[in-house]
Amino acid sequence: MRFPEDVPVLRDDRDTSTVTLRAHTADDIGPAYEACQDPEMQRWTTIPVPYERENAVHYLTEFVPAGWRDGNSWAWAIEYDGRYAGTIDLRPGDGGVGEVGFAVAPWARGHGVMTRALKLAVDHAFEQGWTRVIWRAYVGNWGSRRVAWKAGFRGLVTVPDGGVARGVRKDEWIATRSRDDAAEPAGHWWQVPTLEGDGLRLRALRSTDAKRVMEACNDERTQHWLAGMPSPYQFEDAEAFITGRLENLASGEGVSWAIADPETDDLLGNVSVFDLKNRIDGSVGEVGYWLHPEARGRGVMSAAVGLAIKHAFKPIDEGGLGRRRLMLFAAEGNTASAHVAVANGFTLTGTARAASPRRDGSYDNLLCFDLLATDRPQSAAATES
Repeated sequence: MRFPEDVPVLRDDRDTSTVTLRAHTADDIGPAYEACQDPEMQRWTTIPVPYERENAVHYLTEFVPAGWRDGNSWAWAIEYDGRYAGTIDLRPGDGGVGEVGFAVAPWARGHGVMTRALKLAVDHAFEQGWTRVIWRAYVGNWGSRRVAWKAGFRGLVTVPDGGVARGVRKDEWIATRSRDDAAEPAGHWWQVPTLEGDGLRLRALRSTDAKRVMEACNDERTQHWLAGMPSPYQFEDAEAFITGRLENLASGEGVSWAIADPETDDLLGNVSVFDLKNRIDGSVGEVGYWLHPEARGRGVMSAAVGLAIKHAFKPIDEGGLGRRRLMLFAAEGNTASAHVAVANGFTLTGTARAASPRRDGSYDNLLCFDLLATDRPQSAAATES
């Protein structure tokens, strides 16, 4: 193919904006160079670091044209609002399967530009006879993963040491989209709304909460009743817990909130609604929680669970989790946890014998509670933002 004459122009027109994929020009060198100074761009891509202007010149005037001529890489400039906004490329492979890669300038993020560009490129690949497109990103690149999810990529797997950047091996996410897959998200990517009521704030966990998480999870009572926690519970465990909540959101598995003091914003505990991908019944969920010892004895957990329940029963099209039924389990001797269940209207449905393991190898009976959306008063006070 000749460059730039044979580079197809792909366009996504909307009433308020247009995303165009076109051939790169010399005018893109400056904006591309500036975009590649972004620390996030350097962190998640394989571009040279430091990135010099000569790198941009070589990429746009030599590498990109050669890719089109040789047929091993089709790279487009992404244009949005009349400006260069990034680059996307398709790399054909054998058997009708190829890969896609992309990067977007900082100023264009948060406007859906990359998702629209990705859909344009993937549609073009299928028009050229491809049967499947592969997307890859280093683990932790949530922005890229969300773009791929919104564009219909699915079947995500994690490959340890699957990628390499500047000589360093990194874990890699891989997902694909086939020609028969809809260009729409598969499953849910939950959000964490801020919920307020009863003198509490439920918000997303932050990296700055790690110290308080570690303190809470090293508490003797917490360690006793939640025997699956590491012991001792290290700062690194707290960081991994917080990062893991992002994975639960992205995979559709669950939503977790930090219970925070509305005045100081200090973490008081955690409440989660999880098992939302239950293969037997996708309308159920389980409630779990733990509390920092400083917050005990004030009704904090009962109030926090009440806020989480209301959000869990809210319909999905209204921003909630759309649950029909919630479950809650408490070891038979854990009277404080059982009190939270009863205070929120859960019904004791039975006892699972010797079902709750302890660290010493013994087992406690497990109290089983449930709550139906039809059991819950719809007037429970809470605000959401």
